[in-house]
Amino acid sequence: MVCVLPVCVTDDEAAARARAAKVFSVYDTLPSYKAMLDKEGAAGPGDVAIVGDEAAVIQQIEALADIGVSDFVAGEFATGDDAARTHALLRDLATASGR
Repeated sequence: MVCVLPVCVTDDEAAARARAAKVFSVYDTLPSYKAMLDKEGAAGPGDVAIVGDEAAVIQQIEALADIGVSDFVAGEFATGDDAARTHALLRDLATASGR
């Protein structure tokens, strides 16, 4: 099972979720994506984003594997220092998994 979700490594979760809601707002208007968000009880894309510090993001990504996700694709949306942190963590995870 393939899963694509927005990812941001940050110390400011609220700001990152607000940014995800804005950057990915189109998904709230597409019927198939809106139905998926509704099914998950998410108010919008910001609610399904993987956000937090390095440990929190790793935990959230590992939880996806626990529910059957075999292939995870990160939709990076961070800026500035958060973008560098996000990229570094995702690179390290990909290297560790041999991908």
